[in-house]
Amino acid sequence: MKSDSMLKAVILIILCTFCWGSSFPVGKHALNEVHALTLVLWRFVLAAVCLAVYLKLMRTPKPQLNTRQWLWIVVVSVVGVGGLNLGLFTGLEDTSATNGSLIMALSPLMTSLIACVAARKLPTAGQCFSLLASLAGVLLVITNGHLQSLLTMQINHGDKLIFFGMLAWSFYTFFSQGISRWMAVIPYTFIGMLSGAAVIGLMCLASPQVKPWQELINSSMLGIVDIIYIGVFGTVAGYLLWLNGVKRLGSATAVLFFNFVPIFSVLTSYVLGQSVTQLQFVGMAVVIAGMLMPHIKLPKRAPQVCKEL
Repeated sequence: MKSDSMLKAVILIILCTFCWGSSFPVGKHALNEVHALTLVLWRFVLAAVCLAVYLKLMRTPKPQLNTRQWLWIVVVSVVGVGGLNLGLFTGLEDTSATNGSLIMALSPLMTSLIACVAARKLPTAGQCFSLLASLAGVLLVITNGHLQSLLTMQINHGDKLIFFGMLAWSFYTFFSQGISRWMAVIPYTFIGMLSGAAVIGLMCLASPQVKPWQELINSSMLGIVDIIYIGVFGTVAGYLLWLNGVKRLGSATAVLFFNFVPIFSVLTSYVLGQSVTQLQFVGMAVVIAGMLMPHIKLPKRAPQVCKEL
């Protein structure tokens, strides 16, 4: 029974990474018509509306929490959801996509370190192997085999913003495990979407060149479909699947599957007609192998009994 629950949790996490990974090529097309902050804002607004309608139809009761618990939920949501998107999309204005993807790929390692520090214990050998192997595969996919480009990576202002965004997401993943014990996933996700919309909305107000409503009206039908896809699948479905997976697997284990995001991004790009090299497929295989090998249980040999002559 426990193995079935674990299998369902793994499936949920993989579906989540597909939703997030496929959102990158879709979002790339949408950015041809709208500003990055506009895309993120409508992403959270659409997600918040969908969740609000669902909560209303299901007549979900309001969580009975004290002021301290509500404050903690809002703080974690603002830092995690808002901080990630604000750091990522504003940082990409001053750095390359390769640098940004590489920094975000450090999230599994950072979350595992946070979990180990909180538990006051060292990571296991299996965790270390899985993290290093998965990160190596991600680097192959991102750099397309040109690992020497890592030596020339400079830490500029954009890199720092993305790093803080990655750090915010790592803390959000870790603390969400505890919050999910006394608050249902869907209301918690709804608060996260509202928090993200509030943070990005303030950023839009501070940027006169960003006009979310006008940009949406002037977008083509395909551009609007892109925004809807990112809002529904890349946000609502993605966050719900992720939080459910974290609740069942724990943050240290669930975050390992975050390495699948660039993998599904490459596969979706390939389906949409973009070229994918053989080396990138090798990198995908390394990521999958790095995640599975520590969890494969080898059959134990039966002890040999020495027969007396």
